[in-house]
Amino acid sequence: LPNYIATVCWCNADDWLTLCSETFSFVLTEVDGSRRNGYCRRLLPAGRGARVPEAYCIISRVACFGLFSKIFDEVEKRRQISKAMIYPFMQSLREAPLPSPGNTVSISSFIPDVGTEIISLTRPAESWLEHVDFRTLFRCLNDDEVLMVFAATVMERQIIFISEELSTLSQVLHAVAALLYPFVWQHTFISIVPTVLIDVCAAPTPYLLGVQKNLLEQLTDHSDLMIVDLSPGAETKFITRMGDEESLLPAKLKEELLSRLSARKHHASTEELNRLVSEAFLSVFVRSVGHFSQHVRRSASSRRFHKKSFLKAVEHRSHLNFVKLFIQTQMFDLFIQEEEAQPNPNAFFHRKVSEYHERKKKEKTKAGWVRGVVV
Repeated sequence: LPNYIATVCWCNADDWLTLCSETFSFVLTEVDGSRRNGYCRRLLPAGRGARVPEAYCIISRVACFGLFSKIFDEVEKRRQISKAMIYPFMQSLREAPLPSPGNTVSISSFIPDVGTEIISLTRPAESWLEHVDFRTLFRCLNDDEVLMVFAATVMERQIIFISEELSTLSQVLHAVAALLYPFVWQHTFISIVPTVLIDVCAAPTPYLLGVQKNLLEQLTDHSDLMIVDLSPGAETKFITRMGDEESLLPAKLKEELLSRLSARKHHASTEELNRLVSEAFLSVFVRSVGHFSQHVRRSASSRRFHKKSFLKAVEHRSHLNFVKLFIQTQMFDLFIQEEEAQPNPNAFFHRKVSEYHERKKKEKTKAGWVRGVVV
């Protein structure tokens, strides 16, 4: 096992006696910029007295926290019986095909005194939500606080999340990154920063970092940072921030976003919550920059984005300052490069933009008809 993976799996696990079962994830960035996802379950085997804790880790190109968390549940269940019970299960897992998004794969596994179990593993249909459960984010922060974090993330700032729990850090950071869809965070992303890498917090470039609370005192320079305390009962959720986060999003978009988030149901399933939240934040980009495709035009043998005409066509003048700042980000730049390279690479986003324009046309037609009747 490479040392850096072992370091992350056992980061800050000094007190073995209080170690409890927890699952967290991390991202490994290769030298070419490609990313692999790490999933780790740390646990203390059943028994009494001093026991050696164990960590189980899966490295995959697939980002799907829910699927791998369920696999770890099965691993832990078998580990409480015997470590030997894990290997047949993992062998069955390796022999089964990876389900495609929206599909389910079933594998059979034998457990003594229980018999053969059929385990179903499902991937969400929306691939960008595979790694996400928004519950933890909205449990730690209220809606207004989430919007401030979102605004700072969209502007590609330096953001550090603080928590005592590794699972909280990994779930919140992946949830925040998912709010950016169809755009992708392009800078440093470390959901759990080991002690040996704490100096990364002093880097001058944008980042999203998860830091355990006992390392907070090592963050000496708080200038130009947003530090978010995810701890339950924290007196203030923002230890420090730039101060303009509440005004970055256009007021009308912010109002509509809060209204859509207020429609969350307390007992909604993970899938229902994920769809409502993701589409609420997606609407910000649909309304503000969704007209970009009308300004990607073919020139000779290539496609080219015309920034000047795009800015002139911004639907609401109140959106203009936000759009001008956003189009300077690396995530927008890469998004446009993909659109220039091939038409319609972000099909779901294009569909949502088309649906929005259709609604606007119908509303305009209806309004014109009503005015005609009144006259």
